[in-house]
Amino acid sequence: MSDNKRNKLICILAAFSLMLILSFVFIGINSNNFDYFISRRVPKVAAIIITGVSIAFSSTVFQTITNSRILTPSVLGLDSLYILVQTLIIFAFGSSGMVASNKNANFAVSVLLMLIFSSILYKAIFRKEKNNLITLLLVGMIFGTLFQSLSSFMQVVIDPNEFLHIQGKMFASFNSVNTKILGVSSVIVLLIVIYTYRKSNVLDVISLGREQSVSLGISHHKILTYMLLSVSLLVSVSTALVGPITFLGLIAANVSREMLKTYRHKYLLAGSGLISIIALVGGQLLAERILNFSTPISIIINFIGGIYFIQLLLKENTV
Repeated sequence: MSDNKRNKLICILAAFSLMLILSFVFIGINSNNFDYFISRRVPKVAAIIITGVSIAFSSTVFQTITNSRILTPSVLGLDSLYILVQTLIIFAFGSSGMVASNKNANFAVSVLLMLIFSSILYKAIFRKEKNNLITLLLVGMIFGTLFQSLSSFMQVVIDPNEFLHIQGKMFASFNSVNTKILGVSSVIVLLIVIYTYRKSNVLDVISLGREQSVSLGISHHKILTYMLLSVSLLVSVSTALVGPITFLGLIAANVSREMLKTYRHKYLLAGSGLISIIALVGGQLLAERILNFSTPISIIINFIGGIYFIQLLLKENTV
């Protein structure tokens, strides 16, 4: 496929995502309810764009540095850690506590703890210029299982009324977005997205493997550490903002690779970001307009993503 065709595909995806966003914002609006609907829908769309871009970029970069199309940053245990943090806050301080009731404090604590966990994990495993990615993935999966077990234990013994507050955090939701943290989240995500996109050519080389990238003059260990920290920050912000969406990154990254048929990350990152936004806006329209809020968007995406994940596994086995 030529670069012109890829550019046209990117433009088509951008136009389709813009059409969905405008439809989501303006459907059902009239002169009587304009102010109310705009004040509700614009923050929701902003959260969707921040979340979609964060998950798409983090998953695409993570698949490149791990050289696997079936992995996403969730294997590092960050989603499970987020649920553990929310459970621990309610378990220790109750739903009326300052951290639980103050969404800004909750966001800051969640992001900070996930970043600290990621930093300790990377520092412990990537020592002495050894890029032990397999060890990182295994340790991340072990910690993820541990966090899930601890969360389940506390959720069983906790008061049922308090558990309802935790249950609301277990699934991604755009219906009650904290507008006060949208500005901070958008700045953080924008800076990391710009940094990642500027490293597109380096990621192209990294995808060749450690030996080839080192021989071509790339500081593999340094770039790998920076990219993993960027991935962790993107996942932390998106998860703390709306909650965990496990399979969205898998869908966005792989559909982008299938559509654009290239290894060049300047196309893959843009394509995956737009596909992620389309999936989230389309899924939210489906959840609100057709399912009447009866099913959270995360369940819809995880159901489709689970089927797609099985298809990828079968495809990998047949290659």
